[in-house]
Amino acid sequence: MTGTPLRVGLVGYGLAGSVFHAPLIAATEGLTLDTVVTSNPERQEQARAEFGDGLRFAATPDELWARADELDLIVIASPNKTHVPLATAALKAGLPVVVDKPLAGTAAEARELAALADDRGLLLSVFQNRRWDNDFLTLRKLLDEGELGDAYRFESRFERWRPQPKGGWRESGDPAEIGGLLYDLGSHVVDQALVLFGPATAVYAESDIRRPGAQADDDTFIAITHANGVRSHLYVSATTAQLGPRFRVLGSRAGYVKYGLDPQEADLREGKRPGEVAEWGVEPESLWGRVGAGESPLTGGGGPVPTLPGAYPAYYAAIAAALRDGAPNPVTAHEAAAALDVLEAARRSAHEGEVVSL
Repeated sequence: MTGTPLRVGLVGYGLAGSVFHAPLIAATEGLTLDTVVTSNPERQEQARAEFGDGLRFAATPDELWARADELDLIVIASPNKTHVPLATAALKAGLPVVVDKPLAGTAAEARELAALADDRGLLLSVFQNRRWDNDFLTLRKLLDEGELGDAYRFESRFERWRPQPKGGWRESGDPAEIGGLLYDLGSHVVDQALVLFGPATAVYAESDIRRPGAQADDDTFIAITHANGVRSHLYVSATTAQLGPRFRVLGSRAGYVKYGLDPQEADLREGKRPGEVAEWGVEPESLWGRVGAGESPLTGGGGPVPTLPGAYPAYYAAIAAALRDGAPNPVTAHEAAAALDVLEAARRSAHEGEVVSL
């Protein structure tokens, strides 16, 4: 494969496939978007308009397995309930796989997939793109450089104001769909907390269905006690009329407070593409977070900290390096399983009203 682009088959061209995966794959040196699996004529036309007449289509994933020798990577961006069976089929066809989060509905399923990939010597990676958010990269740098001292408490909010449900499988009350915010946005905030502060030892959660007509959780809180003593308080909600800070991190020397979401998703939705935008992932100075102690950042406390540029393209660049050169997998299935341990514990805690030990 050296010197020729790795051919990618993308399963699904809904929100995840069209907004995130396809543009990022196409923007990555060494990868080429070869085939998109969708039977929807409008989605086919949308993809062809952006990626050219050379793009191939398949009506079902089975068509990809039948010509596995023509592909080098499968990306699964289909509904959550299909992740495990499709990843299993791809691995059995001898193909490396990237799966959108959540990898599975349970940690046990995730570990079974990891074992299958390990047995076959194939890459299995999970698209946890929020590890490359601008604020997360900035926070990691602050922690690594000791700017906050010893971290005590991590508050993370992924909040929205969507008082009317949109419907669809993401808001379905059917457990088989693996919908709701706990597994949707919760997959992001839990993964970030574990990357920053390590394994969890205890989980407490509160999960509610607030909106009339909603069927799945739309307002959820997760508290994690980490093995190192840090406490993470994580909020995911579609019912937040006044948004809180994206991050509030308190340490022995200082705290970091950051408002606003990374701009990359909004840019991708608007059709902007990495490589075509001069300063990809860069936000205005007015949105920089602040580091300080003793006073609220909203009343002038602390000083502004330049936000590092967001870097979603780095994920697929790492995938290409892993396949070509044996570089590390950027997000392993074992890491995804650890996050699913927390999500499962949170669901149990919310149901039983008790702290769950891990």
